[in-house]
Amino acid sequence: MRKEFVFHLYNVEHDNFLKLLDKCPEEKRNITPEGFNTSIYWHLGHVLQITEFHVFGLSQQTMSLPGNYKDLFHYGTSAKVWTEEQLNQLPSWDTMIVQLKEQRERIYNTLKDRLDESVPENFKKAVSFGELILTTAAHLSNHNGVVAAMLQTL
Repeated sequence: MRKEFVFHLYNVEHDNFLKLLDKCPEEKRNITPEGFNTSIYWHLGHVLQITEFHVFGLSQQTMSLPGNYKDLFHYGTSAKVWTEEQLNQLPSWDTMIVQLKEQRERIYNTLKDRLDESVPENFKKAVSFGELILTTAAHLSNHNGVVAAMLQTL
């Protein structure tokens, strides 16, 4: 699998996501617009958590995000149902932006020469690190569309 292709695709989606997030005014980050299930803030945390899970968790590598991110942002979660305790544990927007940027660097630095290396069987049906990274690019693309629509609604 070509490193240039995998990381180009991932980086395009990642850059687009960061640009969309940058367009969201601070006072609208935690609003769930009518017709949507959650907030842009949640989308930021979700992309961060699921990227970590897809790339490092499914390959049984060390994951580096705080443990509460899974309860806040994993598949099946929503900002609409956070408990008072969870609301008190929310990371800041700026912290998650930094983590998202660091995560991209960690993925590249850790896996750039391992893209064809096999990974354990997983629900995504990926057989290599490169394929796990591509599932993340597809996931990012989906959230780019949702966040773009949310920004228009907000």
